[in-house]
Amino acid sequence: MKKSGFTLIELLVVISIIGILAAMVTVSFTASQRQARDSARKSDLRQYQTTLESYANKTNGLYPVFAAATSASASLCTPLGLATCPEDAKNASDSTFEYKYQSDAGGTTYVLWDKLENVTGVWVI
Repeated sequence: MKKSGFTLIELLVVISIIGILAAMVTVSFTASQRQARDSARKSDLRQYQTTLESYANKTNGLYPVFAAATSASASLCTPLGLATCPEDAKNASDSTFEYKYQSDAGGTTYVLWDKLENVTGVWVI
């Protein structure tokens, strides 16, 4: 009479293959999440840019004046008349991810930026 079943070696091979596949899926999913957050950051910065340009059209071409780098979500909501300001999704867990805004002393030029996860450096408008 022949017994049917799996040997210990067969079970270990199957478990290790499942572990390898799970690790590959996790790495792929994490990269996708980073890329999605980067896309959201770029979209949010474009939203700020559009709102700033609209603001400048109403104020003779001048932007809100913040000579030192400041948090865009904390300082631009009120001057731009935004009910809710976009915030970086990762800011709650890592304060280096924050939309930043700075203008010259006269309010004639500005820069917006944030750190990206998928590449080294920042994305600047």
